[in-house]
Amino acid sequence: MIRKLMRDKVFSISAIIITLLAVLGALMPDAFGNTASMLYNLTTNNFGWFYLLSIFVIIVFLIWVAASKYGTIRLGGEKEKPQYPFFTWIGMLFSAGFGVGLVFWGVAEPMSHFFDTPFGGVASQSEEAARVAMGYSFFHWGISQWSVFALVGLVIAFLQFRKEKDGLVSTALEPVTGNKPAVKKTIDILAVIATVMGIATSIGLGVMQMSGGISTLTGTSNGTLIQLGILVAIFIAYMISSTTGLDKGIKYLSNLNLGVALLFLLFVFTLGPTVFILETFTLALGDYITNFISYSLRLQPYTEGTWVRDWTIFYWAWAIAWSPYVGAFVARVSRGRTIREFIVGVMVVPPLIACLWIATFGGTAIWFDLHESTGIAAAVNEDVTSALFQLFGQLPFSTVMSILSILLILTFLVTSADSATYILSSMTTKGSLNPPMTAKVVWGTLMAAIAGVLLYSGGLEALQTASLIAALPFTVILLLLIIAVVKLLRKEPLPIRKADLRRYRRLEEAANKASDKPRK
Repeated sequence: MIRKLMRDKVFSISAIIITLLAVLGALMPDAFGNTASMLYNLTTNNFGWFYLLSIFVIIVFLIWVAASKYGTIRLGGEKEKPQYPFFTWIGMLFSAGFGVGLVFWGVAEPMSHFFDTPFGGVASQSEEAARVAMGYSFFHWGISQWSVFALVGLVIAFLQFRKEKDGLVSTALEPVTGNKPAVKKTIDILAVIATVMGIATSIGLGVMQMSGGISTLTGTSNGTLIQLGILVAIFIAYMISSTTGLDKGIKYLSNLNLGVALLFLLFVFTLGPTVFILETFTLALGDYITNFISYSLRLQPYTEGTWVRDWTIFYWAWAIAWSPYVGAFVARVSRGRTIREFIVGVMVVPPLIACLWIATFGGTAIWFDLHESTGIAAAVNEDVTSALFQLFGQLPFSTVMSILSILLILTFLVTSADSATYILSSMTTKGSLNPPMTAKVVWGTLMAAIAGVLLYSGGLEALQTASLIAALPFTVILLLLIIAVVKLLRKEPLPIRKADLRRYRRLEEAANKASDKPRK
């Protein structure tokens, strides 16, 4: 089977490139880390504007599609019903999307902005800093990231379930780039590399947080050796899960993840400052809506500073790097939904859950620092991986909740990695909906290897760099996808609306009555 897979150029070239990166990083970690740092600065300094502008264009385009006449087109047969119930669908989106990232940054991000504010004129750890921190955190986890997943997922679902073609990015771009084999394979290779780097970043962040939690609970050092040990355990778990298929392992884990996450949310919401959380959510939502355009296009050309580069640009690049995987997975579980339902569901529901999560967890942490001077922000500034556990330290049942949160991170990681092995295997086997287990083993191993190398060579900075660099060429592909979607939709016959059908029937009945009248 492996020989057959290696004959496919997309599989073989992608696997060779990722393997070489893993080997070089393992053999020369210092040089690998220094190169990553140089490329990070080069990319952010020269192309930050490109990331911001591209995401904004994608959002505007998707809002137009959802509101247009094309929103009624169904991703499947005209009378086909959704494949998964709504709760399961949202659970899959949440788990495969940014579930593990949200658990990592839900406390860490607002506390980081509270300690090191996004604007120079805002005093650190003040009431104004708290408000800005929450509003900016909402912005980073709102519709902007999910718009990228929605765009990729929309075109793949349209091709797979409406046109019965493969779900490859290269196929989606055929209306723009044509169907030359060399061009198609290059696009698919770029998509695979971006996906591996994006998922490796998320796995690495989750491993760092689990290691930070274990360190907080046991007092042991939060070192690379422990992180690599956790990575091996996660690798074994998601490879076992991948043998069960999409409708068993991933489906059950997604429901479990969403259910446990909601229980965590309820726990902190109930035992934390409930009214403060609700007021924080309302105010931050208003600030998010008010500042959406200015934050979306904010850069710092007139002042010294790297805040936007370190936060917004990294987030957008991370989302773009993830988009081939998350988009393909979102498409795979969205069969039977209309385009309007798909766009609204993907761009609104998960971000709403994310904002409620940040308001509950981040808001509670800010309340403790403002009213009881607990020093959570300072602790997070020292070790960002300890954020969630610093918060639990201020609540009842802190040890139990910390242990359960480590298990939740584990299940999120297993779900995301399991989903990614499926999508990568599909992408490198001509879009197969049932890729061979051998392909899953190869990509599952390479994902873990890259995550391990990035943790070993540079930690958080190396993880951020991997996403940022991999996302740059794929951003161009996303903009081309917009053109492809327009061309595909214009050629698609629109379904007959119920209102039009009723009007047609009334006209037909009137014509029949007129023809039945006796002539004089």
